[in-house]
Amino acid sequence: MEKEVAEAQGKKRRTKRRIRILWISFISLMVIFLLLIIAIDNGMVGYMPSLAELENPQSAISSDVLAADGTLLGRYYVLDRSNSKFTDISPNVINALIATEDNRFYDHAGIDPMATLRVIFKLGHAGGGSTISQQLAKNLFPRTSHSFISLPFMKLKEWVLAVKLERNLTKNEIITMYLNTVPFGDNVYGIRNASMTFFYKTPDKVSVDEAAILIGMLKGNTIYNPRSHPKKSKERRNVVLDQMRKYNYISAVQLDSLKQKETPLDYHRIDYHDGVAPYFRQIVEQQVKQVCRDLKKPDGTPYDIYKDGLKIWTTIDIRMQLYAEDAVAEHLTNWQRAFVAQPGYKDGSVWNKPAVLTILNASIKSCDRYQMYKTQDMNEARAMAEMKKPIKMRVFGWTKGHYKDTVMSPVDSIKYMKTILQAGFIAMDPFTGEVKAWVGGIDHNFFQFDHVNINTKRQVGSTIKPLLYSFAIDNGFSPCGEVSTLPVDFPTKAAYNADKDAHYDPKVTMKVALAKSINNAALYVLSQVGIDPFVDFVHKCGITSRMDPVPSVALGVSDISLYEMIGAYSMFPGGGMNTQPFFINRIEDKNGMLIKTFAASQKEVINPNTAFKMVKMMRGVVNFGTGARLRFKYDIRNDIAGKTGTTSNQADAWFIGYCPQLIAGVWVGCDDREFRFRTEQMGQGASSALPIWAFFMKKVFADKKLGIDANKVFKQPANFDDCDTTDQFSTRPINDTGSIEPAASIEP
Repeated sequence: MEKEVAEAQGKKRRTKRRIRILWISFISLMVIFLLLIIAIDNGMVGYMPSLAELENPQSAISSDVLAADGTLLGRYYVLDRSNSKFTDISPNVINALIATEDNRFYDHAGIDPMATLRVIFKLGHAGGGSTISQQLAKNLFPRTSHSFISLPFMKLKEWVLAVKLERNLTKNEIITMYLNTVPFGDNVYGIRNASMTFFYKTPDKVSVDEAAILIGMLKGNTIYNPRSHPKKSKERRNVVLDQMRKYNYISAVQLDSLKQKETPLDYHRIDYHDGVAPYFRQIVEQQVKQVCRDLKKPDGTPYDIYKDGLKIWTTIDIRMQLYAEDAVAEHLTNWQRAFVAQPGYKDGSVWNKPAVLTILNASIKSCDRYQMYKTQDMNEARAMAEMKKPIKMRVFGWTKGHYKDTVMSPVDSIKYMKTILQAGFIAMDPFTGEVKAWVGGIDHNFFQFDHVNINTKRQVGSTIKPLLYSFAIDNGFSPCGEVSTLPVDFPTKAAYNADKDAHYDPKVTMKVALAKSINNAALYVLSQVGIDPFVDFVHKCGITSRMDPVPSVALGVSDISLYEMIGAYSMFPGGGMNTQPFFINRIEDKNGMLIKTFAASQKEVINPNTAFKMVKMMRGVVNFGTGARLRFKYDIRNDIAGKTGTTSNQADAWFIGYCPQLIAGVWVGCDDREFRFRTEQMGQGASSALPIWAFFMKKVFADKKLGIDANKVFKQPANFDDCDTTDQFSTRPINDTGSIEPAASIEP
């Protein structure tokens, strides 16, 4: 009996000891856990963000470049992300997110005990346990390590962060911040960018099924991407809709209806190459990066175009931009066929010319494929042999999408691309300097070289002549005065004859000389005003390009950008006031605060009387001169003026024209000057460049919403003294005999 009692007492003591050990162990673990939480909270176990960082996370935000009316043209980013306010997000999105990711979101304090226990007891087979707050913590401060040992510590850190977020932010702020930081498909971050990319609508207009598509992507933004995996995306959408029905966000009738319908995409992925005005976005990016060096944030650091969520408001008119892009495509689609149908291109003999072969060999050796072969230790002969083997490839073509899939050798593809005609187009308000349209090339995917910006210079041909004649008129010459068309003597060049194949009267009036673009007449005027003074005058017009002081400067031998030329011409419709183009109106920070404004540089270069005389002379260009096809072929009857330009070997074709409210310029040619039209009839500015201007302006005049008055005429200055009273603008049809296409030989 005593033995049994002793055994019972011993067993009781052992049980108490075990219970005491368990309690000590439990309390010790709790103390350790609490100490660990305190250590994590104080940043002793890895970095812990401060309260200020939690309230204002420094996630990289993409900068938006906007047209004048607010239309999104594109973004600059490291990660394509932008922010929305809670009120900017549709309740459909909020409801879909909560139903799918965290149905007790408004009931817990950052950690959902029930969800956590469910994960533990069901080993994760019944869904995850992370709340929206925990997922936000992970998005804002991503895990730096994924090892088995470090993972529990990272999870605890996310718990601490989630609780901190809950204590310092409202529920609406947390869910908004989450939707602004979460990654969707196609490297798009944030609900605004996602809704704009996949449905081309702001997040406040997203429907229930669209919201289900977007939220469905969060489980796997690649596998459930509706663009690349539509079937899986629809299946996931229906899962989200089921969850929304389960938690009473939609009715059973709505669920059945939504599951039966398709959710069409309106995909508008804006990247570096695609979208509206890619060449323009490229030049804006360069300028804003330069400006940002001197713009400081409140903390003293410079703004970053890729991370600071800037709003860059440009001067671009989205309608004019689209008209300009359409005009370039409309003309060059057919003109390209005419170009390659010429002798030399059609039979391939152009590639036998030494200068052309030099260009071809240089292009071959600089291309990526050839360089890849060289890195594989191929000698030059073998690499060239590989370059001549036909392969499948995609090249540019004037087709839908601007590409065609074909089979050709890399060498042949280089030849093909070299003979593609390029174009540059710019339109601006001559009074404000605001650039309204900018087309730097025909397709940014294949050709990134911008033919508008100030660093792209080509020979301007006869488009320089209006500057010469305006300089002469401003110094006492008269449009009705006679000028010689005979060879001209210069100290460095005697009997300079630039019209060897043309026949003119020995003397003509200045207005006829400009309209017909008579070269010897321009040389005569230059001999009267002086070469150096004329070059100085051109620089006063805003042209900074180098101009050698030689007689041929009057014929446009200098290389000047289209950007500079359009600014120089602004003084004609602008009443003598030279207005330099600008294309950014203002820059705002991510909160909409103004940080930089821009304006045009203006100065009076010629007097108003001279400017109007030039308008009348340049009317003559389109009424009966080298640009007359604007009247008789394209039937533009508005008050317009302009000037064609062609280089002597037909490598560059120009037309710059204007109406009272708008000025636009066009250049057409190949990137390499060795590739050009074989005849002056095809290669002159009136044939190659002017049609683009015509197509653009006809669309502009027809669009009443643009505010370009088709009936508006150039305003004559008060007390205007004019030698010619017969050259009044009229909208009446021009007699065909007065609009005969000039001989090709007169357009230099």
